Amino acid sequence: MKIGILKETQKGDHRVAISPLIAKQLISKGFQILLEKQAGIASSYKDSDYSEVAVEVLERDRVFKDAQILVKINPFDEDDLKHVASGQVLMSQLYHQASPKLIEAIAASGATAFSMDAMPRISRAQDMDVLSSQSNLAGYKAVIKGAYEMTKIFPLMMTAAGTITPSRVLIYGVGVAGLQAIATAKRLGAVVEATDIRTETKEQAESLGAKFIAVDNEGEASEGGYAKEASDDYAKRQKEAVDKSLFQADLVITTANIPGRKAPVLITKEQVAQMKNGAVIIDLAAAQGGNCELSKLNETVLVNGVKVLGTTIAPESVATNASELYAKNMYNFITHLTEDNQFKWDLEEEITKGTLIVKDGSVLTN
Repeated sequence: MKIGILKETQKGDHRVAISPLIAKQLISKGFQILLEKQAGIASSYKDSDYSEVAVEVLERDRVFKDAQILVKINPFDEDDLKHVASGQVLMSQLYHQASPKLIEAIAASGATAFSMDAMPRISRAQDMDVLSSQSNLAGYKAVIKGAYEMTKIFPLMMTAAGTITPSRVLIYGVGVAGLQAIATAKRLGAVVEATDIRTETKEQAESLGAKFIAVDNEGEASEGGYAKEASDDYAKRQKEAVDKSLFQADLVITTANIPGRKAPVLITKEQVAQMKNGAVIIDLAAAQGGNCELSKLNETVLVNGVKVLGTTIAPESVATNASELYAKNMYNFITHLTEDNQFKWDLEEEITKGTLIVKDGSVLTN
């Protein structure tokens, strides 16, 4: 089978779905790899890097025409689908629960589509989980971005001129991104606090050196490995418990997302008004509406001296590493689904069932 690697067209995204190293590994398994010209250049991969491992570099329309499998990172857009033919297999993040029109358009083309962001949170699928691999980088980059935007340094520093107290960092959400943010901020010397509606994350946060802000002894349980939306009562109590830390924080990082739904608002404009002058909020949930009421996607909003940065570019801004990890996820996924270069189509197998959204033009119920 021929796998076609398409160039990302979403503004600000410099990643590529398959790196030269992973292309070489897929070729060794018997696949043929086609690359849209310049698809990897923004990730520091030249066309010649692919050619050297026997990848065929082609114009965009030829990749669409010749490949049986088409791979991207971001969802296939309207322009992409004009070139998709019946019987082709699409692999990308589709965010299918929140994108019904996109799924209908894919079905109308007669294609088959797998959604990488729908990977089940089970041990067998960990090495295919693109949300985790990319969120890990997002958590790291959020702290670095915050450090750049702040007017203070992170660590305690004792000098002849006096002592600089460490910065205070508050992190909402102790998932993959939140845990990496905790670890990074602690390595830089900050005083770190974290909160999550899932009390089972308390031990993880504390193991990395953060103080966990608990609302009560019960909390809310996770659902399928993801946080679920908190009840109104719990959200109110969490807000009250976190306020003191929020108002003292120099940097706040929010990471809370609910698959297929709008991100929960965790910080209101009234709370922002009570924060320290010079504080910074990095909202990693901005693409899903934002955890801060004032967030605007890919914009910096300045309110009462507080900077609010709504962003999704954290993994994209370290495109080489992000592409390496995404590509490895893709390799594991493709080799899991196929045998002797043909799809197994085991529709009851948990990973296949969870990620297969459209089959030969028919939308499946997941």
